[in-house]
Amino acid sequence: MGRIPEADRLLLDGHDVETERLADWRILFWRLHARFATGDFATGVRLVEAIGEAPATADHHPDVDLTYAAVDVRLSSHDVGGVTQRDVRLAREISAAAGRLGATPRPDQVSVLELGLDTADFGGVKAFWAALLGYEPSPHHEAELVDPDGTMPTIWAQSTDPHETPRQRWHLDLRVPPEVVEARIRAALDAGGTLVSDERAPAFWVLADAQGNQACLTTWLGRGQG
Repeated sequence: MGRIPEADRLLLDGHDVETERLADWRILFWRLHARFATGDFATGVRLVEAIGEAPATADHHPDVDLTYAAVDVRLSSHDVGGVTQRDVRLAREISAAAGRLGATPRPDQVSVLELGLDTADFGGVKAFWAALLGYEPSPHHEAELVDPDGTMPTIWAQSTDPHETPRQRWHLDLRVPPEVVEARIRAALDAGGTLVSDERAPAFWVLADAQGNQACLTTWLGRGQG
């Protein structure tokens, strides 16, 4: 493996990725995400094979999920902990391969689910949840635990008053592309939900179901990288 040029080690944020005009891809947290609808398993297998043979995959390994009707791909430069120009180049190659196979990009369907734990002392329970789930400390945030395989939701701690006894200790955070969040909010409200707060929009909106259980819809806008 040759030395990686310094320009290929610079982290890109959401604005940087938008300037690259990667129509098929969205940045969610620290990775580029894409879904390609294949319509059948055989086409999906061929797309996975093409991804494995792409020149840019040398010493750079995407995460790929294959299902009957779609292929999900996630890209990041693990050595620097985020998205770089290496991922941009590989994303373009994967999109080209998908186009040749007739697969349809569905960036509107990508999302990342996180679990938020409301606690006044995450340090007191962090080891328990890591042991139970086989998780590891996050390289990005002290108050996070991550699945080393990247397939299960990240757990993060939201500080609460130690004297509170919250009715709901767990809540869902769903990261979605910015262009789909308003439609998702409308769908949730139409389904009987309520908008609890949009004070931090477009970083996140807090919604609740008819029983008061809360969840957040989040985007990369209004915050730092990803």
